[in-house]
Amino acid sequence: MQDIAQPLLRWFDENKRILPFRTQKTPYRVWVSEVMLQQTRVAAVLPYYERFMQALPTVQALAACPPEKLAKLWEGLGYYSRARNLQKAAQAVVEQHGGELPANYEALRALPGIGDYTAGAVASLAFGLPCVAVDGNVLRVWSRLHADGADVLLPATKRRMAAEVQAAQPPQRPGDFNEALMELGALVCLPNGEPLCAQCPWGNICLARKQGRQALLPVKAPRKTRRTLPYTAALVLRAGPQPALLLEQRPSSGLLAGLWQPLLFEGTLGQADMRRALAARGVQGLAKGALSLPPAKHVFTHLEWHMTGWCFFCTQDAPLPAGCAFAAPDQLAAQYAVPGAFRAYRQYAEKMLRTSCKTGGYGL
Repeated sequence: MQDIAQPLLRWFDENKRILPFRTQKTPYRVWVSEVMLQQTRVAAVLPYYERFMQALPTVQALAACPPEKLAKLWEGLGYYSRARNLQKAAQAVVEQHGGELPANYEALRALPGIGDYTAGAVASLAFGLPCVAVDGNVLRVWSRLHADGADVLLPATKRRMAAEVQAAQPPQRPGDFNEALMELGALVCLPNGEPLCAQCPWGNICLARKQGRQALLPVKAPRKTRRTLPYTAALVLRAGPQPALLLEQRPSSGLLAGLWQPLLFEGTLGQADMRRALAARGVQGLAKGALSLPPAKHVFTHLEWHMTGWCFFCTQDAPLPAGCAFAAPDQLAAQYAVPGAFRAYRQYAEKMLRTSCKTGGYGL
């Protein structure tokens, strides 16, 4: 099977994207990029990656980073457990490997939060070891190349395809072969819409193309229906010479652990119910008026949040409820990590805070 490697590698050499983690390839930079790219598009990752590398250029810097700063650097990228596991692994590298990522698949795999894919990617891309890194792009390309109708979500299918990829991997360029497969899936063998078969280096040998089955592959069993959870968010804005947004910190474990958010309540609540819920939460000094905000939705892997929102205003001397903080505009920008689930409400709050800073009020 190794004869299929050469056309792919020629295509990769001529068409690969110029990316910062390719032009400056170190084990640390490869590792961080691979973690960021999991379930996230390259275009979305690039600004986060550049900012992260500027703030935390070494394993040692990541290991010692305060959790609040790390969460802020990751803010908006999603899947926040990736950042926490990244730091746990960095601390293990410092403590157990002298601050250098081990050039060994098994040692990489033993680090916190590193699975088969990440270990294989770092081992092959950074150290040139003959390991595979099979992600969704690779599974799609491989299933189409061989017109393989097995369910790619099954562990047995992934293991078999990983073995087949390894058998085709050229010993001189294992990392480039892995990266070329991923790049082919990202640029040519597309997941939605029409794949660009005329541009594919394997177009003349692809069995799915010969059979006209590109759109039918890969086969994936239907996902379970996501649970839908209704919530109501409260933007509580402090009036006066020091305008600020009231935030609460989420629990230290579970979904979006340790991040900050507007006060959030279960169910779809009207203004009167929200006032009672806020009072029970310890929020005092609310003005009479309130603004109804547009609905928002955020999709997680296994559930969806369907949110409505209200904007309330409180006095300058309103006491601070337990587990909360008043975030001034500069603190909201630089200090408090707010999940992307609240992006629309955060943007509204920032607009209101800017108005208050300029005019001394919220313009109501």
